[in-house]
Amino acid sequence: MSQPTEAAPSAAAPSDAAAPPAPRVLVADDHPLWLAALERDLAARGVDIVGTAVDGPAAVRRTRAARPDVLVLDLNLPGMRGDEVCRALGDMPTRVLILSASGEQHDVLAAIKAGATGYLVKSASPAEILDAVLATARGEAVFTPGLAGLVLGEFRRMGAEPEAAPEGPDRSRPIPQLTARETEILRLVATGMGSKEIAAQLVLSHRTVQNHVQNTLGKLHLHNRVELVRFALAHGLEDEDPAGA
Repeated sequence: MSQPTEAAPSAAAPSDAAAPPAPRVLVADDHPLWLAALERDLAARGVDIVGTAVDGPAAVRRTRAARPDVLVLDLNLPGMRGDEVCRALGDMPTRVLILSASGEQHDVLAAIKAGATGYLVKSASPAEILDAVLATARGEAVFTPGLAGLVLGEFRRMGAEPEAAPEGPDRSRPIPQLTARETEILRLVATGMGSKEIAAQLVLSHRTVQNHVQNTLGKLHLHNRVELVRFALAHGLEDEDPAGA
């Protein structure tokens, strides 16, 4: 009878060992009931809540003190707006997911330009919010359906303003400090594809794609995937056809 008892833990051990650590999250919102419900829902699903804040200045102070993986941030906070909080934390590796009642274009673009990694409206379901928090912790850009195209279009417009990247035979390596594979993945990031989609297209593991994205962020001295998209569009990388490479 001891054999089945011993077999079960050994079978489960690899998956337990491979499970990523729970993301450390700080939640900032000035509505107490919403804040308490969101904190409770995320904690019940295994997220490590390291703090909360009810105004902009407190969100900045507590994020700097706790250094969470993700700051879930309401856009309209007393003291400082969400985009102002993003700018104040621009030197930190913490990724910011805006969770707002507003889906207005100017609010979305202001937050993303200020450095937010993603933007979700509060009408999202608890499961969608959890998925967004986990994806943000992995460095993926998450948007309420319909907003991703808006953000990508704005980045294309902004990317057209800098001087165009030079044409020529070295176009396949327009960023000298990146490897060919990193450049290939960067092109796909510029089209708005997520890590899982990139992994499927290039027949790589999800973890391998994530590692390449993180290496690219480090080499280019960028903080998040949104900045990476903006960089790629500014260099014209989305104009190439990665499938034909």
